[in-house]
Amino acid sequence: MMNLNLFLISAAAMVSVASASTALPPSPPAVNLGTAEDFVILAKAGVTNVPGGAITGDIGVSPIAASAMTGFDLVMDSSNEFSTSTEITGKAYAPDYMSPTGTKLTTAVSDMLTAYNDAAARPVTGGPFGNSLSGETYTNLGAGEIGGLTLTRGVYTYDINVSITSGKVTFHGGADDVFIIKTSKSVLQAANTEVVLTGGAQAKNIFWSVAQEVNVGAGAHMEGILLVKTAVKFITGSSFVGRVLSATAVTLQSAAITAPATSAPTTRRGLRGLQVA
Repeated sequence: MMNLNLFLISAAAMVSVASASTALPPSPPAVNLGTAEDFVILAKAGVTNVPGGAITGDIGVSPIAASAMTGFDLVMDSSNEFSTSTEITGKAYAPDYMSPTGTKLTTAVSDMLTAYNDAAARPVTGGPFGNSLSGETYTNLGAGEIGGLTLTRGVYTYDINVSITSGKVTFHGGADDVFIIKTSKSVLQAANTEVVLTGGAQAKNIFWSVAQEVNVGAGAHMEGILLVKTAVKFITGSSFVGRVLSATAVTLQSAAITAPATSAPTTRRGLRGLQVA
């Protein structure tokens, strides 16, 4: 009987260790965007648009003037606090518009930079990545190529370019799970590739902290919050759900840019049975 009890205790311990080794790490807290969250596009050095796309949400530039928002055929509102465009379902703001627009933009840009610094300073998630049996970690996962991977909640750190070229990348998690992908280099997405969300994951909880540039290829689809220190470019026919927050300029070539949903989805799929690439 004693041997049987010892066997059962040992077996239980092995199951416990195995479960711990495959359990997902805790979700990191979301990055606080402050008033930058009021904008679908916010840029310090301008927004250049090639007509033919559609923007859903408000856009703004600061400290550069309204003349740096090109390709929109902006029409000034009678209040002189914002302008409109047939390309924008929302409003366009610049610091040379009537008060209090300038003050609002100064605060939003400050909040944007604070959010970038927060995301860039997050510690990488420790331990092995997901169910990986090959010793991969959350540092330089996939040698920078995340196309074809399924990412779960956590902080992923790169000191190399992050590329999406070999198929779609999937973010899988619950409605409150947070994903942070930070790189000291660039994010480069190839033409006609996709960022896909499953299991209830939300674009508002995916943060891309990028020290250099983000380039989304023709016909590609991207999702998340872009916190970018340098330039952002969406090539012809690309689409995006999220927010584009850039410390320099944003270039749009007939692109569809849509603000993310702010509430949780009504359905949720669990993580049971998830196979991580």
